[in-house]
Amino acid sequence: MVHHRRLAFLLLPLLCLPVSQVVAQHGGGGNLHVYVTYPDDRAPTEQLKVELISGSSGVQLMQTYTNDRGGAQFFNVPIGTYQLSVSGQNIEPTLSDMVEVDPRKGTQSVYVRVKAVAKDGEANATHAGGPTVSANGLKVPEEASKEFDKASKLIAKQQWQKAIDQLNKALAVYPAYAEAYTNLGVVYARLGQPEKEREALQKAIAANDHFAPAFVNLARLEVKDHNFAAAEADLTKATTADPVDAQSLTLLAQVQLLDHHYEDAIASAGKVHALPHVSYALVHYVAARACERLHRLSAALSEFKLFLTEEPPGERATAARLEMAAVEQQLQSAGTGRN
Repeated sequence: MVHHRRLAFLLLPLLCLPVSQVVAQHGGGGNLHVYVTYPDDRAPTEQLKVELISGSSGVQLMQTYTNDRGGAQFFNVPIGTYQLSVSGQNIEPTLSDMVEVDPRKGTQSVYVRVKAVAKDGEANATHAGGPTVSANGLKVPEEASKEFDKASKLIAKQQWQKAIDQLNKALAVYPAYAEAYTNLGVVYARLGQPEKEREALQKAIAANDHFAPAFVNLARLEVKDHNFAAAEADLTKATTADPVDAQSLTLLAQVQLLDHHYEDAIASAGKVHALPHVSYALVHYVAARACERLHRLSAALSEFKLFLTEEPPGERATAARLEMAAVEQQLQSAGTGRN
């Protein structure tokens, strides 16, 4: 059994993430304004996930989602080289050229062209709708969007009360603004007000019942309360809305393990393994433990080996080696080397 005291070891960080991902101030760095377009220069109106990838290690550092004009922002990015990965249900996954963040440039604009997934034999359609946003989500007034962007900058500076005021201004203009409610939930989480956080996230979902970030953040809140069944339900909805989000799938696998749904945890881990998942080696550790619970020792051993291949150093790797040695001993004792 996976004990609750081991949650911090097993789970991805439970910090709720804003829709426009930001980081704390670093010494030096710059801002990136990302503009995603189709080949005909039109902006996708459906939300697309944008990930900031380290050019040196290939590790995902931050992620955000585009607005209804194809825009996304990363604030206070440390000096270095990066790539931007753009993905979504209706486009081909796209990786940008290298981008150098130089503090002398301040704010840089980066343009990423994406192609729509071909449908019904049509190659590279210039536009495709998606289920990740509601019809209302395509109608965010420009004034509300500007207030939202101002709030994102205040979140970056950890000016929580000012961010709340700015988000409420955006919601006053557009009450069905799911992204604004989600970020409002994030701010309340930082202020240690879980009831207000939950209320804001529930309003986000009411505004758009296919908005994956709100479901993910609500699941993180449920995990803190050890309500794994509710967290699993929320993450299932999130991964249905965004089936190529390795982070959400990894968290789902972990919660399924903690909820004793071992077959489901293994299946979710398999989905992550089929995606680029350089930052989510932990999913193999989860799959190994699920296989152990089902007495599939050979399969558990294989998953431990995959985990150690992808994450060889660190505390988790040390623990994995000890558990792998125990599994090997059990197989040897069985005398067959098979389950």
